[in-house]
Amino acid sequence: MRPVPVAFHVWFLEVHTYGIGLALTFWFGLRYTERRLRNAGYPWQWVTGMFVWVIVAAIVGARALHVVSNLSFYVHNPGQIAAIWQGGLSSFGGLLFAVPVAIVSARRRCPQLATMRFADLMAPVLMACWGIGRLLGPQLMVAGGGHPTNQWFGMYYAGQVGKRLPVPIFQAVEDFAIFGILLLVERWLSTNAPPPATGEDGTPAPTLLPPSGIVLGVGMVLWGIERFLDEHLWLGEDGHLGSLLVQLAGSALAVAGVILLISRFGPLQRWRRGEGGDPAPVHPDGVAAPPSEVAGGDVGGDVGGGRGGGGGTDDGGTEGASAEALTGMEQASPAPDSPAQVPSTTTGSGLADLE
Repeated sequence: MRPVPVAFHVWFLEVHTYGIGLALTFWFGLRYTERRLRNAGYPWQWVTGMFVWVIVAAIVGARALHVVSNLSFYVHNPGQIAAIWQGGLSSFGGLLFAVPVAIVSARRRCPQLATMRFADLMAPVLMACWGIGRLLGPQLMVAGGGHPTNQWFGMYYAGQVGKRLPVPIFQAVEDFAIFGILLLVERWLSTNAPPPATGEDGTPAPTLLPPSGIVLGVGMVLWGIERFLDEHLWLGEDGHLGSLLVQLAGSALAVAGVILLISRFGPLQRWRRGEGGDPAPVHPDGVAAPPSEVAGGDVGGDVGGGRGGGGGTDDGGTEGASAEALTGMEQASPAPDSPAQVPSTTTGSGLADLE
């Protein structure tokens, strides 16, 4: 199989398939985030404004960490620093820059959404985006393959000699598997919610949400292990700084996820006994969202059919929490020239990674 074309021309304009793939992935992430927020009972019109800054931060951070990991190359080739169309984006660099931007923006635009609850809602979005991004990003760019191989499933990639392990495809399968596991965790939380209590006057008590951080913790553990193994087995080269940094970051992320899950065990037990939890958000009609929604969206059917979410911009304030923004919600019932000069992924540079 010949390499997939990494660029084509529309008149005088050169279009890179890698960039188209990333754009489609970001668009999906935007729409899916809006959908999950809406189904969970939160305002969602503010998400577009947040995503603009998150995308910029993610690309800058991903490129910056890649350049630092391959500093010796870029010191002698400074003109290549900005050449992201040739690949070279580090997922951990993207997270390092984008996550703080997303948190600050969410706190300012939607103050009623707690940070850890927001992270729980975003964890499946990130995993779905990574799965899509693998297929539409590194798979379609220069030097997107892993180690050389003679196996029947090896593929040819532009800028790399011989057949290579189709690591982007492997990673897409892994990421979609983690995405499915996170949805199953949300389903488990929704089906194990304590029975609704009633007040002294017989009126139903507010729905209590499960302790936040469980979905995030599971995602951190699984994705951290995935990134460590991918780099160690298929992409990295012994002693290469970039490869070592990715393996170290993956291990640290998994350990942090385990610590987070341990800290959530006690609150989870109390919640299941009906002794604790945060009140569920209230829909515009004044009804609290049911547990099947507040656990993280319409669990089990998040990406299939159903209601689509239109985007909306805001002016940077907290209009997402205002009545004007809420009236726009659906009242749901429960998104170079010389490629060979660039360091290859077989050196652990993370070149194939929108990691």
